[in-house]
Amino acid sequence: MKVLVKSGRVVDPANNIDEKLDILIEDGKIAELAANIDAGDAEIINAAGTIVTPGLIDMHVHLREPGLEYKEDIVSGTAAAAAGGVTSVACMPNTCPPIDNLPLAQFVINKARYEGSANVFPIGAISQGQKGEILTEMGELLEGGCVGFSDDGGPVKNGEMMRRALEYANTFGAPIISHAEDLSLVAGGAMNEGAVATELGLKGIPNAAEDAMASRDIMLAELTGAHLHLAHVSTRGSLELIRQAKSRGVRVTCEVTPHHFSLTEEAVRGYDTNAKMNPPLRTQDDVDAVRAALADGTVDAIATDHAPHHVDDKNVEFAVAANGIVGLETLLPLTLKLVADKVISLPQAISLMSCNPAKILNIDRGTLSIGAIADITLINPNKEWLVEAEALRSKSKNSYFIGQTLRGCAIKTLRAGKVVFSRD
Repeated sequence: MKVLVKSGRVVDPANNIDEKLDILIEDGKIAELAANIDAGDAEIINAAGTIVTPGLIDMHVHLREPGLEYKEDIVSGTAAAAAGGVTSVACMPNTCPPIDNLPLAQFVINKARYEGSANVFPIGAISQGQKGEILTEMGELLEGGCVGFSDDGGPVKNGEMMRRALEYANTFGAPIISHAEDLSLVAGGAMNEGAVATELGLKGIPNAAEDAMASRDIMLAELTGAHLHLAHVSTRGSLELIRQAKSRGVRVTCEVTPHHFSLTEEAVRGYDTNAKMNPPLRTQDDVDAVRAALADGTVDAIATDHAPHHVDDKNVEFAVAANGIVGLETLLPLTLKLVADKVISLPQAISLMSCNPAKILNIDRGTLSIGAIADITLINPNKEWLVEAEALRSKSKNSYFIGQTLRGCAIKTLRAGKVVFSRD
């Protein structure tokens, strides 16, 4: 079967392409990339007026399956991904039970393959049961399809355990993904520590809770020579630590989330539990630091930390509400806002959501090279749309952006050359 994506502005940062081109797809792979391709009997997808990119990659999502399907499952989560222009996700292991063994990893992969709308690459747990006591069988998990390791949802509290995890993963060339959080400094906090928390009567979480653990893990990465990836970085201090470590040649990469470059702690006023995050929304100074780090290349990827929760998990007092929001369907407009604000260029934005996360995770996605799997996203950067709870594909509706009008969206998403989402 042939498909011709015609007359779009093709932006493929992996190959330094940014021009009007056609893309010919044959048998699910990129067969030709050129101007004015004559494909004969191919199915035509008119991409005029759109930006055509490699299928977006979100390297940090929570699909909740197995065990927490009342919040999200692989079918609903990948449907949300496709609606957001995301063709590949890396799912975190803090399910119930955790993804800490081969059968569970293969269950996730197989269900996504046959029932999902996006590719799913599991992140295996660092420790068995995510208890921080015994390392998982990383080699077996990698052979089974995992692409990295994390105890995300919480930190690896024991430094010796983290060191051994880095050393073990390094023998396979796999990244360790750190949830950098010193729990002793969090101590029941509900939002960022500072004047706003004091005014609202909420216990605060200092930046040092993230900075201290990020510093420890960077030092361990430097000691071991292993690849450390810091998840959902939110503070000026952590970003400066990463910047300095990179200048020393430490193998450290990092991601930031759309909510951490779009919102500040001021969003908590009114006690909207959809503004309760982990790490928490920070100050304007931290947001400015995140945006500067995106601009100068310190940040390697944008990831949503898509965290679906049932309404009952959020419809409670702020201090006890679950952390996080759904983000797959709002990833594109919030990132394109950075382009509109001239923080980063469009090719930079696409690289942060395609070839960069693919490189971090060592997966064969994120490019429109000849012979590559035809995961493709068509974007209308100017289309305005209202975020409505009932229209979200995610099973959970916990988004801070519901009721807001955002600009830019995916209008068509192709997975291996087949349309898995089409707007209108």
